[in-house]
Amino acid sequence: MARFFHITAFLTAAFSPTIGAAHPHIFVDTALHVVTDDAGRISGVEVHWSYDELYSLLVLEDMELDGDYDGKLTEAELQALDGFDLQWVEGFAGDLYATVGGEGVTLGAPEGRGTSFENGKITTRHFRPVSGGGAELILRAYDPTFYTAYDLTGGVHAPEGCDVRIEKPDLDAAYAAVEAALEDMPPDPDDYPEVGDLFADTVRVTCE
Repeated sequence: MARFFHITAFLTAAFSPTIGAAHPHIFVDTALHVVTDDAGRISGVEVHWSYDELYSLLVLEDMELDGDYDGKLTEAELQALDGFDLQWVEGFAGDLYATVGGEGVTLGAPEGRGTSFENGKITTRHFRPVSGGGAELILRAYDPTFYTAYDLTGGVHAPEGCDVRIEKPDLDAAYAAVEAALEDMPPDPDDYPEVGDLFADTVRVTCE
């Protein structure tokens, strides 16, 4: 969530922690495109984020784009918008977590692949390289704070010869865990418990 630096203050004021503690406020339809090298090893992931209409509108207003409110952006406006969500603070993982054999894998810095605006939604694309990639990779897209919800609406895509399996989370168990965590919180907590991983799909990619 650390990349949403421009309008976080607005959203924080609109949704206080006590009101919004148990559900996200930004909704992102997500697609993952697994990329392999010539040897068939997983070399990276192209990530597509399509933001909900409200957040898209807030971004455009914050950046003073689409001033005529016709729902269309000029080429100059698209260029200005491109990369708005790739200005990550140090330590931000990009809300995409990878593991191999139970060990965490650090994905490379994002490489922008373009931005579009259609039907009231901003869609951005970026590539995350995987160093020393092999034949297997587990991916999970989530915001640890659960402020942003990532839904794999766009699916997970991989080259021929790769097997993709998606494990859905147990939402009842996830919400029960959230309620338990909230009950243990002090009256004025400094930080909201990080529960986003409880709601995340687990994507297992195996390439032969």
